Amino acid sequence: MTRIIGDISVSLDGFVTGPGPGPESGLGTAGDALHTWAFSDDPDDRRVLREATARSGAVVLGRRLFDVVDGPNGWDDTTGYGAGEVGKPAFVVVTSSPPESVRLTELDWTFVTTGLADAVTAARERAEAASADSGKDLDVVLMGGGATVGSALGEGLVDGLALHLAPVVLGAGTPLFTGGAQRRLVQRSVTPTSTATHLIYDVL
Repeated sequence: MTRIIGDISVSLDGFVTGPGPGPESGLGTAGDALHTWAFSDDPDDRRVLREATARSGAVVLGRRLFDVVDGPNGWDDTTGYGAGEVGKPAFVVVTSSPPESVRLTELDWTFVTTGLADAVTAARERAEAASADSGKDLDVVLMGGGATVGSALGEGLVDGLALHLAPVVLGAGTPLFTGGAQRRLVQRSVTPTSTATHLIYDVL
């Protein structure tokens, strides 16, 4: 069964970027500390990354995040989604209008202009097709940014949350949660490492 999983790194004070994020500055001032765990040699960090990318049948991201990862300082062979871990899933971008061009042409991009719910539906279809091809259940992963994950949670589109709590206080930046509907969560696992605390929740 395909599930919709919000998977994102967050600071202790609730930010998913530092101040001033953008295509040139990526995660903003000091925001790189959020993803230290993803480049760690800690075996638990590596396992969390490997399992997360292995279950990804399709990935949803917002337009601002797309502009960062497809920008000149964005993803490459060493920093792309699950780099070095698994094959590349399909990527679905929520946007008001598709970009004129894409730098990362080797990846499978779909641009949805009719809202987040439609983007999740399109990603679910891609993940279900990938599941059928692989013979195992694959999920839709909402990788961000924070507004995309937070909005999906508020709209009731999310089945689970995987939060990677980084030991950093950023003071400002892009918040993960900005209000909205209340949601009850069931904690499924906690994995502490030297670089993050990995928290897995089911969303009721």
